[in-house]
Amino acid sequence: MSERSPAPGGLALIESLVNTLDLGSGADALDTPDGRSRFGLTLDDLADARDLRESLRAALLAHAGHPPHREVADLGALLAAAPLYVAVDARDGSARLTPGAEAPLRSRIAAAVADSLVAGTWTRLKACEDVTCHWAYYDRSPAGRARWCSMSVCGARAKMRRYRAKGR
Repeated sequence: MSERSPAPGGLALIESLVNTLDLGSGADALDTPDGRSRFGLTLDDLADARDLRESLRAALLAHAGHPPHREVADLGALLAAAPLYVAVDARDGSARLTPGAEAPLRSRIAAAVADSLVAGTWTRLKACEDVTCHWAYYDRSPAGRARWCSMSVCGARAKMRRYRAKGR
């Protein structure tokens, strides 16, 4: 849906996962083998991946100041079960969290969240406020107050609804 460029770093993975479900049409990319393979998922992983996706969507809605779209599993609890380890570069001593071998998607998501927290970019990843959309996007606006994934689609619809409501 969005005409925006992808989120930076590991946030692109989160954005991509959240955007596998088109709420408007109901199409779920995770229903297809290609959609699952992008994330290294099997059919057995689907239920957990969908729980993770919707918990992430709820967090992104919170970043935009909106309540969850529905009841979801606690994101913190889901990510607490993700194996991570600290990788230290012997050349310069730099360190980063690295996904463990088990639960690869959940671990990669947890590492991306941790990295974005350190970088100060986590709360810039948001979900569109349009209830028929909730598409994930990275807010690059100077004030960090973008509301829609696409100003030309979701923003225009919201403004038109507001305009029509005033005329009644």
